[in-house]
Amino acid sequence: MRKILLFAAICLCGASIHSQTVIEPEFIGECMVLKPDQSTELLEKHLTQTRSSGVIITGFGSLKSKLQIDGCCSNTKLKSGNDIQFIVRAVDNNTDPMAIIKIFEFDSSKKFRRAELASVNSFGTTKTNKLHYLNFTGKKYGQNSYLITLKDKPVGEFGITVTNPNSLDEKSTVITTFSIL
Repeated sequence: MRKILLFAAICLCGASIHSQTVIEPEFIGECMVLKPDQSTELLEKHLTQTRSSGVIITGFGSLKSKLQIDGCCSNTKLKSGNDIQFIVRAVDNNTDPMAIIKIFEFDSSKKFRRAELASVNSFGTTKTNKLHYLNFTGKKYGQNSYLITLKDKPVGEFGITVTNPNSLDEKSTVITTFSIL
């Protein structure tokens, strides 16, 4: 009887170890899309530029600060009718993913993708964090990652950022990108 119980316990442990077949991204901040066939694709990464635009003439006008990356669109194309899930690598997976993972929309042109960070007008009104975020749910995945499932799936160009809650000096912003058709 002991041998049967021991054998059953070993089989159960072995099955739980092999139930997760998809691996985590290699580096912190990297994101993989989980395809319907359970395969993965690493999303392309971009370093951002910050652009300011606008004019204040004789006390009237406004200034805008935007994130910008080159290129009109992402090479990773996802369909809005499908479930869209990502595996996102973080420092660890002990923090609420809503606090460190941001998925936001870009305005796209032929040469650039831009997202407005802040604006200031001549009347002193400052608006920060003007990014249009997508809603998602997150669950722990593996040792240091999250499984992110999009709730919103509008058509457009999007970026994902991952911040490190344990670091006071963030390095340059790296954005992974994808498109929804």
